[in-house]
Amino acid sequence: MLMTTPVLAQKSQAPARIVVSFSAGGPVDMVARIVAEQLGKELNRPVIVDNKPGASGFLGAQDVLRSPADGSTIWISSVGTAAINPSLFETIPYNTQRDFRPVSLIANNVEVFVVNANLPARNAAEFVEQSRKERTPPAIASSGVGGIPHLAMLQLKQSTGVDFLHVPYRGMAQAITDVVGGQVSGVFADVAAVLPQIEAGRLRAVGIAAAQRHPALPDVPTFEEQGIAAVDSNNWYGLFVPAQTPDNVVARLNAAVRKTMENDAVKDRLVRAGTQPQASTEVELKRMLDADTEKWGALIKANNIKPE
Repeated sequence: MLMTTPVLAQKSQAPARIVVSFSAGGPVDMVARIVAEQLGKELNRPVIVDNKPGASGFLGAQDVLRSPADGSTIWISSVGTAAINPSLFETIPYNTQRDFRPVSLIANNVEVFVVNANLPARNAAEFVEQSRKERTPPAIASSGVGGIPHLAMLQLKQSTGVDFLHVPYRGMAQAITDVVGGQVSGVFADVAAVLPQIEAGRLRAVGIAAAQRHPALPDVPTFEEQGIAAVDSNNWYGLFVPAQTPDNVVARLNAAVRKTMENDAVKDRLVRAGTQPQASTEVELKRMLDADTEKWGALIKANNIKPE
């Protein structure tokens, strides 16, 4: 026993990994890095962020599934890689509901619909009514086919019966630039991505795609408040581990995540970054995953969406 104690102590200090399926510097990576340091303190072991970008998030997911199911490798996933990809792609090397086990939600990222500041519409209801009168459908940008901004636009189209011209970009940065420049009329985006442009007066926020207003934009009403139903697009981020991970390991990870998300410094940094920090139980995240897999899958099928 005396010989094994140092080995166990050393093993407990081995770094854990949070695998990010996207490049460094993006929103998922940013949230992972904010959470990782404090999570390491709660787990009493270093936690590093390991970026595995490529193949629409497949590479990161596969890396986690090839790793030991012992809690040392954690996948941080957006709703896109967890709940949308399985319906968007005909062939996918993982099934989130079967192959992964939820640990905890860590952030909600609701979408805000922004338009060019020179447009006359002051809110989403006015934008919809003005769009009905146009001879040609207004051009609405997105970060790419099948992403949350695209699907939120389809929700708006489905709810109002107004047609829009979808203009997909390869990423959100150029889409936002072209809304500011007037090349396209508007875009759905995470609040964090467009908040600086809204505050600078270069974009106008006209509707929140969620059940409640966003704390960073308290004066912007939800679509529901404006009489437009079923435009609800939460680009949440959650933590997952391989499905074979033991109950006690998942319970310990969940407890550590919940303590991390209660840390004032962590919450402050996440809020300032435009996200809404939120921990959950394993069961709560499983319900969100199941509900969004069904919701987005039905919308993708109804509109025959295929990846580019």
